[in-house]
Amino acid sequence: MDLGLKNKTAFVAASSQGLGKSVALELALEGANVIINGRNKENLEATRREIEKRAGRKVLAFAGDLSIAAERDQVVKNTLNSCSTVDILVTNSGGPPAGKFESFSLQDWENTYNQLLTSTVGLVSGFMDGMKKERWGRIIAITSLAVKQPINNLVLSNSVRASVVGLIKTLANELAIFNITVNNVMPGYTETDRLKQLIEKTPSFTSAKSEIPLGRFAKPEEFAAAVAFLASERAGYITGVSLAVDGGWTKGLF
Repeated sequence: MDLGLKNKTAFVAASSQGLGKSVALELALEGANVIINGRNKENLEATRREIEKRAGRKVLAFAGDLSIAAERDQVVKNTLNSCSTVDILVTNSGGPPAGKFESFSLQDWENTYNQLLTSTVGLVSGFMDGMKKERWGRIIAITSLAVKQPINNLVLSNSVRASVVGLIKTLANELAIFNITVNNVMPGYTETDRLKQLIEKTPSFTSAKSEIPLGRFAKPEEFAAAVAFLASERAGYITGVSLAVDGGWTKGLF
């Protein structure tokens, strides 16, 4: 299936590792011009070289912490100076720390707010006008199954990621007139360093695999394929949805 992604420009946030990296690679393999981002310059450069080698395409990389306004603004500026318009925006971030409500301070909540919601708002604000002008765009948020079925010991993620979904659903309605689709993808238990950390810190996670109907954790490339489809021409009539890529783990009907 030709997804129609050849020479589309895609910005993938927090893509030096984990799910963001897998999405950036998948989009590059489909022929998109990809811009990656991360806080660690060394890791980011290594990822850039790896994607270029595997996809056979030039990749741009701009380092910066997207939860910090000045750094986020500079990343957006550098991106637009390089490509003028971003067709596909994939918002993403690392996960906030695990723990119960009483273990976090107000500063922890503010940090999480900036990490998850403010970064998303800032990126959408930075790239939305170009999509409107072109009357074509894809905005895809990577959140978590926690927005649909809260996960024990993840109070920060459960709470603040839900606000991202509210933003995405609202934007889907507001931007549809410009032929811009806006969707949310909810990764389940996927084989990343983040999952390994959660298993180490949260004993209940060790039994997670037995709760998944497919009986295994997802591979990053399986998640990335779902994001690539939503970014494609083929998904032009899908907007405002939250797609679970979870092997059947979520128990709710909707």
